Amino acid sequence: MLAVVLVVVLLTAWAAGSASRPGPGGVPGSTDATRLGPTPGETVAGYLDRTRVPPPGPPGPRPALVTLAGEQDVAAAAAAIEGVPAREVVLRVPLPRVQTALRQIRLDDSGAVDPAAALRLAEAQAANRAGEQARSSSGRAAAIAATESARLAAGCACVLALVVEIDPAAAPALAARPGVRAVEVAPAGARVGALAVSPLLPEQTDVVGPVPDDGPVPPP
Repeated sequence: MLAVVLVVVLLTAWAAGSASRPGPGGVPGSTDATRLGPTPGETVAGYLDRTRVPPPGPPGPRPALVTLAGEQDVAAAAAAIEGVPAREVVLRVPLPRVQTALRQIRLDDSGAVDPAAALRLAEAQAANRAGEQARSSSGRAAAIAATESARLAAGCACVLALVVEIDPAAAPALAARPGVRAVEVAPAGARVGALAVSPLLPEQTDVVGPVPDDGPVPPP
């Protein structure tokens, strides 16, 4: 059983800022990081096609972005990657026609904790950060953050993607598992912790671009 424990939370903007940003643009990462995920304007079919061809390089584990077919609860997400070491998790609270934050949580394998327990810890930490965001914001942003915090704390189906370490040769089998939409292997030499990840969103089915943000914010 995979041994992972939560060690640190990175909630930064694309330009290495200090706060999470809503979901259509991407998850925190430094500007010089290896980028995983579709690019704005790319077709979904084109992205899925290129994930099926891992970058060249020697065999052996390297980071890969596992995008799920939709937000899943902790148990389902842990089952989807069973047997594959997880290093980061990306959570997003799905709200109809409301942009919510992608929250990227670092995981570590230094403790004897099973994947589901580690993901629950990540979920709780993300809920705490969403609560902090709600208290420091106002208007629509505060309302969204408050609802995110409440739903994460309640154990919502909010796991959207994970960063794992896998041999490129094993990636196709992982991509074929139920609930997995894509597995994008990083170039040789890429390091966990130096990745800018932007998972494909469930509502992105044709071309990658902004998702609607004109719906009412549900109460917490």
